[in-house]
Amino acid sequence: MADYYIGVMSGTSMDAVDAVIVDFSTHPPQLLASHSREVSTPLREELLELAQPGNNEIDRMALLDRQIGNLIAELCNELITTTDINREQIAAIGSHGQTIRHAPDSTPSYTVQIGDPNTIAQLTGLSTVADFRRRDMVVGGQGAPLVPAFHQALFQCDEKNRVVMNIGGIANITVLPAGASGQVFGFDTGPGNMLMDAWIQHHLNQPYDTDGDWASSGAIEPELLGHLLRDPYLGKPPPKSTGREHYSLKWLEPHLQKEYALEDVQATLCEFTAISATSAIRQFAPQTEEIFVCGGGTRNSYLMERITHNLVGCRFNTTAELGVDPQWVEAMAFAWLARQTLLHLPGNLPAVTGASQSVILGAIYPAP
Repeated sequence: MADYYIGVMSGTSMDAVDAVIVDFSTHPPQLLASHSREVSTPLREELLELAQPGNNEIDRMALLDRQIGNLIAELCNELITTTDINREQIAAIGSHGQTIRHAPDSTPSYTVQIGDPNTIAQLTGLSTVADFRRRDMVVGGQGAPLVPAFHQALFQCDEKNRVVMNIGGIANITVLPAGASGQVFGFDTGPGNMLMDAWIQHHLNQPYDTDGDWASSGAIEPELLGHLLRDPYLGKPPPKSTGREHYSLKWLEPHLQKEYALEDVQATLCEFTAISATSAIRQFAPQTEEIFVCGGGTRNSYLMERITHNLVGCRFNTTAELGVDPQWVEAMAFAWLARQTLLHLPGNLPAVTGASQSVILGAIYPAP
């Protein structure tokens, strides 16, 4: 019997929306189709502006909510047309939406994702599950990261202590002890591509550093790196999560107390991402034997080189070695989370988010 779900992910980089169709009738689940669409420059600029406090936020959020909903619906419809899968075979869409605010440490905590699921359900003709993060917050969790539960289901191994490292705009890790008896946990380690993307966008008007070429042309500035590594977030114990509200050019500015070559700042930001992620593994998962990385950061070969350089005694590869293209892991996770919701099964891991209990995540918007 078909057990197909669509998963849609738009991360903190805000540069593209990814969608996949996953068959959960097999183990491991099978990726049947994938599709991605870049976010247009004007739309991305509006999203980035809305992610920071400003004027007329309610109107701007409402308009962008519908626009992102339309974009996701179009993407899902395009994805389906690339396959011979009947729409009736697809149980639901799991849509993460676009995060524009994430404040897990406020009182009360809150998180905001846009991408109207009413629009998605109506324009695709498919039930849509969305709003995955807030239920976890109600029971004391950070609302993030949510992907570790999927990492556990897909990648945990009986023989090896593994870490799955996801590098999107933010970097996070999932610690998967060998066997089923150890405690799975995970957290955001700090910035992934976010600071590098912001720096190159600001100075070269490019959305990202292709293959890390600009960073690799510069030199790492030890003094600047030292300032960055003293960021208080890095010293906080997990569970913890972060986002664009913390790591931005506004956060970076006070650290630039003297003039550096632009490419040297980029090289240092790349090293900051590499060290913050690898140091978290050494500190909180010292028994790690294998590390598998996924997310957009895998396309930055210089960042991958710096991560490898900062790791000692761990085998390092992408999730492609485990049979899952690193580009699509997060989108697959939200297909899995939608399935958990429809099956009335929990989607969070309290040891990851800090929630007081496991809960069913998401709200269901029925097909028309």
